[in-house]
Amino acid sequence: MGCGTKEPKITQLCLAAIQRLMSHEVVSEAAAGNIINMLWQLMENSLEELKLLQTVLVLLTTNTVVHDEALSKAIVLCFRLHFTKDNITNNTAAATVRQVVTVVFERVVAEDERYKGTVDQPVAVQGNSNRRSVSTLKPCAKDAYMLFQDLCQLVNADAPYWLVGMTEMTRTFGLELLESVLNDFPQVFLQHQEFSFLLKERVCPLVIKLFSPNIKFRQGSSTSSSPAPVEKPYFPICMRLLRVVSVLIKQFYSLLVTECEIFLSLLVKFLDADKPQWLRAVAVESIHRLCVQPQLLRSFCQSYDMKQHSTKVFRDIVNALGSFIQSLFLVPSTGNTSVTPSQTGSNASGNTGSAQTNPGVLGMGGGATVLPAFEYRGTWIPILNVTVQGSAKATYLEMLDKVEPPTIPEGYAMSVAFHCLLDLVRGITTMIEGELGEAETVSHTTTETTSLPAQSSEHQDLHSVSDQSEKELVSRAVWEEMVNACWCGLLAALSLLLDASTDEAATENILKAELTMAALCGRLGLVTSRDAFITAICKGSLPPHYALTVLNSTTAILSSKSYSIQGQNVQMISPSSESHQQVVAVGQPLALQPQGTVMLTSKNIQCMRTLLNLAHCHGAVLGTSWQLVLATLQHLVWILGLKPGVGGALKPGRAVEGPSTVSMIVHFTVNDYPVFSVAIYKTHFCLFFKVLTTAVMTDLPVISNILSRLFESSQYLDDVSLHHLINALCSLSLEAMDMAYGNNKEPSLFAVAKLLETGLVNMHRIEILWRPLTGHLLEQVCQHPNSRMREWGAEALTSLIKAGLTFSHDPPLSQNQRLQLLLLNPLKELSNISHPDIRIKQLECVLQILQSQGDSLGPGWPLVLGVMGAIRSDQGESLIRTAFQCLQLVVTDFLPTMPCTCLQIVVEVAGSFGLHNQELNISLTSIGLLWNISDYFFQRGEIIEKELNKEEAVLQKQAEERGVMLNRPFHPAPPFDCLWLCLYAKLGELCVDPRPAVRKSAGQTLFSTIGAHGTLLQHSTWHTVIWKVLFHLLDRVRESSTTADKEKIESGGGNILIHHSRDTAEKQWAETWVLTLAGVARIFNTRRYLLQPLGDFSQAWDVLLDHIQSAALSKNNEVSLAALKSFQEILQIVSPVRDSEKPDTPPAINVSVPVVVGTTTATSLGRSFMRTDSIGERIGRYNGSEPPVITDEIEDLNLWWAAWNSWYRIGSESTRPPITCDKLTFIPSQPFLTALIQIFPALYQHIKTGFSMDDLQKLGVILHGAVSVPISSDASPFILPSYTEAVLTSLQEAVLTALDVLQKAICVGSESMQIMYPAIFDQLLAFVEFSCKPPQYGQLETKHIANAKYNQAEWVALNYVPFAERSLEVVVDLYQKTACHKAVVTEKVLQNIIKTLRIPLSLKYSCPSESTWKLAVSSLLKVLSIGLPVARQHASSGKFDSMWPELANTFEDFLFTKSTPPDNLSIQEFQKNESIDVEVVQLISTEILPYANFIPKEFVGQIMTMLNKGSIHSQSSSFTEAEIDIRMREEFSKVCFETLLQFSFSNKVTTPQEGYISRMALSVLLKRSQDVLHRYIEDERLSGKCPLPRQQVTEIIFVLKAVSTLIDSLKKTQPENVDANTWAQVIALYPTLVECITCSSSEVCSALKEALVPFKDFMHPPASKVQNGES
Repeated sequence: MGCGTKEPKITQLCLAAIQRLMSHEVVSEAAAGNIINMLWQLMENSLEELKLLQTVLVLLTTNTVVHDEALSKAIVLCFRLHFTKDNITNNTAAATVRQVVTVVFERVVAEDERYKGTVDQPVAVQGNSNRRSVSTLKPCAKDAYMLFQDLCQLVNADAPYWLVGMTEMTRTFGLELLESVLNDFPQVFLQHQEFSFLLKERVCPLVIKLFSPNIKFRQGSSTSSSPAPVEKPYFPICMRLLRVVSVLIKQFYSLLVTECEIFLSLLVKFLDADKPQWLRAVAVESIHRLCVQPQLLRSFCQSYDMKQHSTKVFRDIVNALGSFIQSLFLVPSTGNTSVTPSQTGSNASGNTGSAQTNPGVLGMGGGATVLPAFEYRGTWIPILNVTVQGSAKATYLEMLDKVEPPTIPEGYAMSVAFHCLLDLVRGITTMIEGELGEAETVSHTTTETTSLPAQSSEHQDLHSVSDQSEKELVSRAVWEEMVNACWCGLLAALSLLLDASTDEAATENILKAELTMAALCGRLGLVTSRDAFITAICKGSLPPHYALTVLNSTTAILSSKSYSIQGQNVQMISPSSESHQQVVAVGQPLALQPQGTVMLTSKNIQCMRTLLNLAHCHGAVLGTSWQLVLATLQHLVWILGLKPGVGGALKPGRAVEGPSTVSMIVHFTVNDYPVFSVAIYKTHFCLFFKVLTTAVMTDLPVISNILSRLFESSQYLDDVSLHHLINALCSLSLEAMDMAYGNNKEPSLFAVAKLLETGLVNMHRIEILWRPLTGHLLEQVCQHPNSRMREWGAEALTSLIKAGLTFSHDPPLSQNQRLQLLLLNPLKELSNISHPDIRIKQLECVLQILQSQGDSLGPGWPLVLGVMGAIRSDQGESLIRTAFQCLQLVVTDFLPTMPCTCLQIVVEVAGSFGLHNQELNISLTSIGLLWNISDYFFQRGEIIEKELNKEEAVLQKQAEERGVMLNRPFHPAPPFDCLWLCLYAKLGELCVDPRPAVRKSAGQTLFSTIGAHGTLLQHSTWHTVIWKVLFHLLDRVRESSTTADKEKIESGGGNILIHHSRDTAEKQWAETWVLTLAGVARIFNTRRYLLQPLGDFSQAWDVLLDHIQSAALSKNNEVSLAALKSFQEILQIVSPVRDSEKPDTPPAINVSVPVVVGTTTATSLGRSFMRTDSIGERIGRYNGSEPPVITDEIEDLNLWWAAWNSWYRIGSESTRPPITCDKLTFIPSQPFLTALIQIFPALYQHIKTGFSMDDLQKLGVILHGAVSVPISSDASPFILPSYTEAVLTSLQEAVLTALDVLQKAICVGSESMQIMYPAIFDQLLAFVEFSCKPPQYGQLETKHIANAKYNQAEWVALNYVPFAERSLEVVVDLYQKTACHKAVVTEKVLQNIIKTLRIPLSLKYSCPSESTWKLAVSSLLKVLSIGLPVARQHASSGKFDSMWPELANTFEDFLFTKSTPPDNLSIQEFQKNESIDVEVVQLISTEILPYANFIPKEFVGQIMTMLNKGSIHSQSSSFTEAEIDIRMREEFSKVCFETLLQFSFSNKVTTPQEGYISRMALSVLLKRSQDVLHRYIEDERLSGKCPLPRQQVTEIIFVLKAVSTLIDSLKKTQPENVDANTWAQVIALYPTLVECITCSSSEVCSALKEALVPFKDFMHPPASKVQNGES
């Protein structure tokens, strides 16, 4: 009523009161109807319009009593007020309408909530229902339905059904209301089929109808918006329609699938270049709204793109964006073509206020910083800050107040489109990756749960798993379709934008988008798209038009496809080369032919960082794209001048570590595309570093760090991805190598360095990549002709091996032998490469491995040792030295840690170093190592033996299983012995090395080793040692020595002078021969107790003797002498049966064992160096199982006779005089002959029992020959101290010793032996003759030592006198012992002695030495004193008949010698000599004449004649007067006379023989007296007054006395004994005596008186004849 008054104030109060009531909810439905009617009237009267609106609002919001017509009336009221003339009322009414509409729909929501529990809700429909009835709807829902239906009618310019009373309505307002309802209450439409029906039947057709002007409209020209046809698009409606479409698509897509397809196609069309700019801008904004809803995009893809006959909506959207962006560059924007950046900036900020964050121009030191923008082929488009990432904040879609289309600032559409792309990428990737992650987690957990054993609900689980996988397959199909649909468009647009971008942030965003797409494609396994995105990033990293084949080929594949968007073609636009980027680096391109420099911009560096990021974070999904990534990185690294350092990390600039300052060459092929390559010379380095700007210099360490981290992160890749990475690096490396062939340019080492780095960080699973990695390095890189390349290949390989061995694997290497061998194998494989630099690296690696891992190499030892052993002599000294260093380390430190089976390899390797001829010291040291090794074997023999036997058993078993023989050197011998034999064999090889020092050292070592350690060998193994090692060695040495060169060697290399005794190869080999022979002989000697039980000892003995013989007969003094020393050594062997093992019963034949000469005593045979713990066991081995070894004596004798035969052959060959004589004739030396003869006594002890006359004959020939050999003039001073000293040479002494041994043996020997005496006498007497007749040696001329020149090749005869004299003494001694011996008597030894002595005795003063005849005389006297009694004894046998004349002649020759004494003979000497003559006469008087009756008459007659001759003074005319009395041999004459006298007065004649001697003697005496007296008278008469010589006076006195004595004696004798003839001779003296009376000497006168007195007895008167006759 109050309101009805129409009074303003009252009305106001009433309305306020009504509002109050309403707010307290005290209004009924009827009251409400009344209120609305009242308000309607007020409205029609235009009263209190604002209050009315307020009241309606309060009424509708505070309760729900207003329904149906009342409600519609209230709403119409508000609409009517909206279209008044008053602006304020209009705006308030608009707001109220909006609020009322909202309230209506809110009631529906509330109503649904209320009935939720009780009534089953109708299922949300999919928009297929055709129901128009609203009868099923509840009140609130029904109101809302009617309201919405009428809004559609109004917008469509049709009459409303429910909102009765509407007068006017604008489409713009209607569309806004529709949009707000759809946006705010989507659940109402989705839950109620009636509402869904409205959407399909009303809203969608309406929208499509309203869009038609926009679709049909084509912009006539691109200049400005000129007047157009009637159906021109209207901005407010178009913009609102797009907003509605956005909501429809967002909220009701599931209901309106077909309709949305149309809407989306329309949206795409609005982007066409011929549409107005504002339309394109709002279309882009709408699309942006979709792009931030990835789930929606996913639905599009599922609903359209994945359906067969449907439009590819999703793909079209993306492509449309791409085309849109391209068109912006290709078609300049209207009116803004030449806008400068600063103007554009102000424009934009004026229009939107959004560009204010981007500074226009910043003045800075006169420069200008330009706005962020895109620039392409002259088109410059600024980038505006239009939206926040991930939200579609639209500018023009929100311009609800604008009626005219706004001017779009330049760059706005581009910026929105750009953000669309970014958000699209971000959304899709986030969504898909999230779902992928979930799927993986689910599948992971489900597999885990199914793998758990005790699951109660197994079936359920399996079911869910299969569901799960099915679901995943569906999802994956969607994901792949999404990516496949969008990647081409995205890539085209992003590549273009990347190329055009001048802003770092924009570039960063583009790259991030490309990166995330690449990663996503990778995860989904979409190779083509992945590679395309990666290629784009790669191209961005490199300078424009850079000739990188890999990338160009990939792009070609892409560009050949073009993508159709509703008839339009979108081509891939190739990047432009015009760049306004800051150039940050200039470098060489990596190409085969040197080219100019290339420039890197900051954008290139940015791309490079993205590329690194991609590889780093998404390496696992790159697969084959690694090729692209790495190829690009390599080029960038090259251009930036990063070089590899230790461990493969790249360092900027020159600070290169590693093998050397390396520049690079690289080249690539991928999938057989052509190769490109490049080189950089060192000179270009400077260029590099000068043109790297500070901007990039700070980046370089970061880049290099990321590069390293990139490969470090490869440890997180799965195995397959890792293989892709390795394969890519290997391909890169192959190309780099191809490029480095045939030129000396620096190679690119990027690939090799990175292979190394990758290997190092993946050590925990090294097995899976080891083969491809090392295979490539070994077969390709390390064998490359370019040394830099090789060097790095080796560096990489060795670093990997070292790292692999030091890495703590799980399980550790010690328990994983296979892995250890796998790691070490490439090290061994390097040995197949001949380049020395590689081998040096290899050996350095071995050395380091030994130093760090030597203790734990275990089964890897054969490989490591193989590396050392693979070094050949021709590989250079440094290589050999390094390898040898390794070996030394092994031998000194690691023998105990290696398996015993490797010891043989160590021996072989050490031996091989001995044979290297590069460095003598190494060879010698290696021999030392072999000695150390043998020592080690000896010390740890038992342990080694056990281990080897164990191993042998295993091998034997394996061989049996395979049915083959166990094959190893020296097989049947036990394994430990084989080890020794290998060692001996190696040393044996070294003993015949061409270098003398090596031979010597090896020989000494071999024999020392066998000597010191041989006792460890099994008995049977000695057979192999003798035949396979020692004799084999002797054969080779003999052969080499006999064929050695006789050329003189000037010097021993360098400045070493060679001694003349070693200045030919022959002489050097001689030394080796000596050493070897001596060594073998020593072993035969010291180990005979081991060797003799072997079956073929006698053959071995023969072979040894043969070697000794050939050495002894070699034409080399050193060898021959040494051979004899060896001979001596083997002969000085004691009997092999040792005391400890002597059997109880003595052997059948007793062989006297000589005391062994020299040092080889019984104790030295005891093996004192044997370890005590195994002595017993070893001896047991020789004699435990069988009874103690008793050598068969017969066999033993055979050995000695073999030795005698060899001795004889050596002796006869060496002492036989040469046939022809020239300067080169070889004559054995004295020491040799001495040694030869000295052997005989020792040898004879063993063979004397069977020594026959023949053998003695043979011996004689050798002794005679040996003594006859002359000495060379240069040796004479050493053998003959001086000629004057009468000494024996050692040879002569040896000869006499030999004979002495023989005669002593004969002396104690059997009767059969004693017949050898005469032969020995013959031999000795032959030597005695040498005193006067030195022997001749063949045709050889010898000189007297005084005439020989010391250093010329002349031969000097020895002084044989001392030898002959000593021989004579021996003869005398021997004869004294054997004179009575039958053989001596029979063989006329005495006669031979006398015959031999006659020579010096007859020569007397003419003998070469005075001592000779004196010794001969004394010897004769001694011999006769023994021999004459024997001769008398055997007088009757006639055995001595021929001796007497010989003896008589000898006396004659000696006593009356034809040689004159030397002039310088002193009186004392003469007297001494006379006394010797006297001794001989005395012998005659005592030993011969008394036994005249046993002696032949002729002999006695000869003796008497001699005495007579001797008793007469014989005077030499040369004597001075003073000497004459002495020189007359007065004493001698006197003795002769006395002897005659003595035998003239034999009183007792016992035999006729005796009387005969007396008569003979008397006759001779008287004749002699007569002669002396006559001569005296004659001389006295002639001398006148001069007195006669004293000598003559003495003689006459002696004769006179003798006459008186004779007469006295005759008187006393029996008359019958005196011959008448004798008396006649006595009386005949008388006249002569009377004649002497006239002498003047008183002494003579007194003697004469005494002589004349006895004659008185003859003075008888003469008697008659008869009387006389009777008497």
